[in-house]
Amino acid sequence: MNPRSRVLRLLRISRTVSDLNKTLAFYTGALGFSISREVRVDEPAWGTLMAIPGAHGHSSLLRLGEQELELLTFNPPGRPYPPASKTTDFRFQHIAVVVSDMDKAYARLCQFPFMAITEHGPQRLPSNTGSVIAFKFRDPDGHPVELIHFPAGTGDTAWQSRDEVFLGIDHSAIDVANLEASIDFYTRLLGLSVESRSVNTGPEQVRLDHAPDVLVEVVALQPAMQGLPHLELLGYAQPASGFLPVDPKSNDIVADRTVLQVNDLPRLMKALDAESVKFISPQIATMRNGDRAVLVRDPTGHILMLMELHSV
Repeated sequence: MNPRSRVLRLLRISRTVSDLNKTLAFYTGALGFSISREVRVDEPAWGTLMAIPGAHGHSSLLRLGEQELELLTFNPPGRPYPPASKTTDFRFQHIAVVVSDMDKAYARLCQFPFMAITEHGPQRLPSNTGSVIAFKFRDPDGHPVELIHFPAGTGDTAWQSRDEVFLGIDHSAIDVANLEASIDFYTRLLGLSVESRSVNTGPEQVRLDHAPDVLVEVVALQPAMQGLPHLELLGYAQPASGFLPVDPKSNDIVADRTVLQVNDLPRLMKALDAESVKFISPQIATMRNGDRAVLVRDPTGHILMLMELHSV
């Protein structure tokens, strides 16, 4: 991996939503996010980036602690989140919201309408997986979210604060079709490094994922710049996984975008093209602020936005 063409950090997760006001009310009211910026996106380069010529929309950038989440509406709109989705489907991608007090966080969430994934409320996982307490659910559009509590002395030092109930985003986790192929893609081609590997199983994991006989390997990946959030790969050995929709478009609700800051976008694009990586954007899109970006798919089909910042 050429150090001049690699991923520096995970900037944010960008989620397509159907009703911006409704989803904003959920993330700010139920999960403690605050709105840091709202803009209308209508420049031609944005339609090029998203591979939907002439598209426009509205972007709301949310903040929780030091991490960001983008909520994005499209005109024209895409398809709704696929019904009957499971945690083991390859389309699955969650954000893990860290909380200092699970009882308080869960009580606040329960004041809002949501769809639970986890059975029987928050689950304390075994000591070999860190003894974390976790609860998975879906937002108003069906996007998965996880509440996670790290016991004292575990997790990142940022999560040891107890000043607020909702602290920030620890990671985004994606289901992958072939774990080793995905590790190769993210490490060799994008320059991330493997931080940890663990195997999760047992009755607590079954209840957490609402899936029978769960056996999942979790691989944590860290970009070149150490920090939060990081990316996790979920390789389900059992039960059998489902499939992504065929080439979901950028405006489909299921099409989360993992936004990765890179330091030499043209060089990286050339390296990815030589490996036959699938590009969504027909070319590099240069925004009005000078940022350059392109959309690609990882080996499973998840969408990555590779972005070179003009101000850096």
